[in-house]
Formats: sequence, structure tokens, C-alpha cells
Amino acid sequence: MTQLKYQRIVLKLSGEALGGANGFGIDPAVVNEIALSIKNAFELGVEIAVVVGGGNFWRGAVGSAKGMDRSTADYMGMLATCINALALQDALEKIGVPTRVQTAIEMREIAEPYIRRRAIRHLEKQRVVIFASGTGNPFFSTDTTAALRAAEIEAEVILMAKKGVDGVYDSDPRVNADAVKFDTLDYIDVLNRGLGVMDSTATSLCMDNGIPIIVFNFNEENSIVRIIRGESLGTIIGGRNNG
Repeated sequence: MTQLKYQRIVLKLSGEALGGANGFGIDPAVVNEIALSIKNAFELGVEIAVVVGGGNFWRGAVGSAKGMDRSTADYMGMLATCINALALQDALEKIGVPTRVQTAIEMREIAEPYIRRRAIRHLEKQRVVIFASGTGNPFFSTDTTAALRAAEIEAEVILMAKKGVDGVYDSDPRVNADAVKFDTLDYIDVLNRGLGVMDSTATSLCMDNGIPIIVFNFNEENSIVRIIRGESLGTIIGGRNNG
């Protein structure tokens, strides 16, 4: 543990990451690759919590924009995250990583309810904990869930996994070939520039609690392990440059 820069992390995965090339549904091969990446980090002894989105099945904001009641649409999105959490748990346990799913909406037949002290105890016992159902409240994103859970379990960093993008840019690098990448950013810069790393509620929560965020390319080989060992990958928001 002494050679690791971080001992307890929150990994934020988008739902689309589990959907593979199409970004929809669940691609078992892709989920298995994600599980192997998590296992490589887990075997270093780091304590890992995962927050997974549900955008590969449903987005509450999209449903709301089409006339659905926003609360109903958001609750549907929370249920989508549970499907993803169970798929990831299955893949992790098949490769020998003990895993617990905790949900903010109680569904005891398939997962534990979220209890902060129990989550911390699982981490201390070297189990990966997957947080599902968001915060359990409509109008809050899974980005905010990652920030909230990181604060609650006293995680040292949030790793924001991106597919095919190696950090934060001043514009979309997939559209603008001249887009400039940031190595470090202040929280307030993210808010003022509207960079879209995570929503403003999540960014503010990280700022208030001094939780650094690292935005990185999940597809880069051994990216999680390299970050945990202290290698500079992606873009770091907060942390050193925010005191």
C-alpha cells in the first residue's frame, strides 16, 4: 500500500461504457474488459467503489424533454443503473473479485440498501462496492452520486472514466482538431467555463469537500493502475492546484 498514491478511490463509469461500440444495452465482452481493469487495480490492495450510470438504457433528462414527468423519468434511470451494477458485479465475481452492490432505492432481493458504515466496512474487507440507483432522488445525476459517495466514504479521488477521450479540453477534440487539453484545472474554472466534465452540482460538491477529480481515457492500457501508482494521466481537477 505504501507505493500507491491513492488507497481509496471512487471510479465513475458511464452507462454507455458498458454498451460497447453502440453505447446501448450491455456488451458482455466489454463488461468483462472493464472488470479486468478493475481487478488489476484491486489486486494492488486499493479500496475501490464504483458508481455506474444508466445511459445505455435510459436517460431521465431525455424522457423529461419528451414530455414525461421528470421525477418518473429519473426514477426509471435509477433502475437502469441497477441493471448495469448487477452485470458488473457478475463479471467481477467470475474473475475472483468479491463485490457488493448497494442501492439507494431498497430492493433487498438483489442488493443491499446503501448504508455508509457497511460500505466502508466492505472496502476495509477488500470488497469492491458498486453504488447503484444514484442518490435515490430525482433531479440528481450519477456524477453527483459519485461526488456524494466519495465524500461519505472519505475517498481520496474520483476517477472519471471517459471512452476515447484522454482528459478535459477547451472544446470537443472529436470535432475540433485544434482543441487544447488541460493538464490541471481549478474547480471554479470547470464551473465558469462550463466544460461539461460533470454537472455543476457534482463539481461544487467536490470543491466544497476538496475531492480531486481525474478525467482519463479508460481505454488506455492499465490506466487505473497507472493513476493509482501516481502516474500523471488525463486531467486533474482540484487536489494540489486547489490547496
